[in-house]
Amino acid sequence: MTKRTDPFMGMDVTKLMSEFKLPGVDMTALTQAQQKNIDAVMAANQRAMQGMQELAARQAQILQETMTEAGKAAAALAADTSPDVKAREQMELAQQALNKALQDMRDIAELMTKSTNETFEVINKRVAESIDEARKLVEKSS
Repeated sequence: MTKRTDPFMGMDVTKLMSEFKLPGVDMTALTQAQQKNIDAVMAANQRAMQGMQELAARQAQILQETMTEAGKAAAALAADTSPDVKAREQMELAQQALNKALQDMRDIAELMTKSTNETFEVINKRVAESIDEARKLVEKSS
């Protein structure tokens, strides 16, 4: 992560929590676990933001390509040719535009799926770690 803000605003939460001295509760481990949870959420948010940026960049690229192709198509259709040739060219252009649109939609769907999977992977990993940590704390206190 590039920039990290302190969610505890400079307080030493470990020290603060240790003052409560609950029997059978390792406050240091509990505090560390919560810090890991916060770190995981921040990492997931960062990955989600990267995914959004990738998606926006791809959409801008698609728009630029579409405008370029539209200009070429307009120039081709403006050429002085017979009605039969123009009709055939229009059909070919329509088919090419449809194929391009479908491919672009596939690309965007793949980007979104990749970003979502990577974001959830961060959270799922932390949930598994958290369950394991809780199990160990219970075993330790028993």
